Amino acid sequence: MILLRQLLGDVLRRLRVRQNRTLREVSTLARVSLGYLSEVERGQKEASSELLASICGALGVPLSQVLREVSDQFALAELQAAPVLADVPEHERLPIPETVPAGPDFGGFPEVKDMVAA
Repeated sequence: MILLRQLLGDVLRRLRVRQNRTLREVSTLARVSLGYLSEVERGQKEASSELLASICGALGVPLSQVLREVSDQFALAELQAAPVLADVPEHERLPIPETVPAGPDFGGFPEVKDMVAA
């Protein structure tokens, strides 16, 4: 099973090491104990959003960038673990539509359609 906390810890550690910074330096700037930061980096502790924001601030990296990198790695790990379509029995496959709709359906919101057309 893919654990989010492990991927998050890997990304945080990689960022810190890439900046040639020590655990002690980042923990001091983030105002979190060195031991706890180490556990977060090793994927042993789940960090709160406040703690993640503090660690990212200490690293000088936006939280959104860290989460994007974690998301990309999570998606890659899921793809590597997913069965190949050829191995999926026919009755379990999602139907493939014969025709592709001409455009988006704006569900009765003509103003959205006009904005997109503009």
